[in-house]
Amino acid sequence: MNRRSFLAGAASLAIPSSQAATPAMIIDTHTHFYNPMRPGGTPWPPKDDKVLYRTVLPPEYLRMTKALGITGTIEVEASPLLEDNQWVLDLAAKHPIIVGTVGDIEAGKPGFGAALERFHKNPLFLGIRCGYLWGRDLGKDMANPQFIADLKSLAAAGLEMDSGGPNTLADLVRITDRIPNLRIVIDHLPYDPPYDQTAMKELGKRPQVYIKLSSVVRDAKGTYSRAAVDELWDTFGADRLIYGSNWPVSDKIAPFQVEFKVVSEYFAAKGQEATDKYFWKNSKAAYKWVRRS
Repeated sequence: MNRRSFLAGAASLAIPSSQAATPAMIIDTHTHFYNPMRPGGTPWPPKDDKVLYRTVLPPEYLRMTKALGITGTIEVEASPLLEDNQWVLDLAAKHPIIVGTVGDIEAGKPGFGAALERFHKNPLFLGIRCGYLWGRDLGKDMANPQFIADLKSLAAAGLEMDSGGPNTLADLVRITDRIPNLRIVIDHLPYDPPYDQTAMKELGKRPQVYIKLSSVVRDAKGTYSRAAVDELWDTFGADRLIYGSNWPVSDKIAPFQVEFKVVSEYFAAKGQEATDKYFWKNSKAAYKWVRRS
């Protein structure tokens, strides 16, 4: 990454020079790309969503993040359609800013193994999202032996699982009990209370579990709970917190630069090592992405 570009971007966000910590890379681990205007449309977002119902593709993301020094992103599924995994992989082939994708293959359903084998041939396919989306229920899914068998296959392939939501924490404890070699990334933290704090603390003891700080600010001014972020820092440590923007969904709360400024300042105050871990090293361990030219 160009150091001058990053520092210029940081300066524009008014990060105090005394706190400047320059990461060697910045990997945004949670973006969505889609085109609802394509033939057949897309299952998400809904047409009545005035913020999200539009074409969202990498060129816009590149223009928006260039001054911030972001060097790569991981796309996270926004569709339950099997062939949309291929749509994203085809998109990634044209846009090196995408260092990988977390797809959607429904564990516990017929055809999971064949689909996993198919998409895993592409090194940009890093894992699957699994949990509460599209009417699914992680707790009920765990009662299906094939569901657990499929997640074991995912772990054996060296891939990870994204999940999340306050109601999934106890289920994630049970999954890590049964599949201790499965890397898990919990999305969109910090959660607003109430949530299962006992389960969260237990997950904090498990080194294969990472958390994505992709829901930090609460309004367009950048208001956030430092205490909530501090609690996650204390629970999971410097080695398992990951940067993610959740763009373009984040536009419903605040401009991209606002949340980036908040997390940049928070980790700059923690020092250079913590900044590097948060912005790229920890995601490298969690996702096993490979930087592209």
